[in-house]
Amino acid sequence: MWVSYKRLHRSGLRQAQTVVRPVYERAKLIRNYQERVMPGLLQTAGYTTAALYAVRRELDLPVDDVAEAVTERMDRQDVLRSGRGRYVFIIEEAVLRHRTCETAIHVGQLSHLLTVMTLPSVSLGIIPQAAPRNGVWPEEAFTMFDEELVGVELVSGVLNVSQPSEIALYLRAFDALSGLAVRGDRARKLINSAPRKFLVGQPGQLCGPRHDHLLSVLGNTQRVVARRGG
Repeated sequence: MWVSYKRLHRSGLRQAQTVVRPVYERAKLIRNYQERVMPGLLQTAGYTTAALYAVRRELDLPVDDVAEAVTERMDRQDVLRSGRGRYVFIIEEAVLRHRTCETAIHVGQLSHLLTVMTLPSVSLGIIPQAAPRNGVWPEEAFTMFDEELVGVELVSGVLNVSQPSEIALYLRAFDALSGLAVRGDRARKLINSAPRKFLVGQPGQLCGPRHDHLLSVLGNTQRVVARRGG
């Protein structure tokens, strides 16, 4: 079933977040692939706020309920700690580097990834930009709920796929993409290297004490994760 973003958000951003929550809470296994943005279940409040304000602007929505929608999405993340399911994320390395929000928010999001990837229910794989693809091309973003439903994110809306034969195609694609990803220490190395690419020596970017503080935030998170053995 096809649902346009305009229709999905006709009652506001919060309603669009609320209506999908039961699907997340019922699923025992969620698989998510992203090629351009952070997975919603792994986003910080700051990152989600920036993303939803962009949606509101693009759709020219009259009601400003971004704060309420952010709260709903953050509450949805409780599933990660509920012990009821498993959550497997595959992202392209470029997602770590897309400058879609303020620098401090972006670095905070990267720090959050280092923390959340240590949760027992979470598996995070990152496909390095330099990795040989072996014929495996990037795909559109999609989320699989068990093997019953796939939500495909397109420019103008969401395609919900429920036919078993089509779900099998997405499962095959996810497995192929997963085979390209690195995890654990190699994934952490990619996350840690991302902010240095746009904080160091870039005209117009942060420098001096503020720059050092942002890098120290990420470094402190990395040390805590290392002590936890994640």
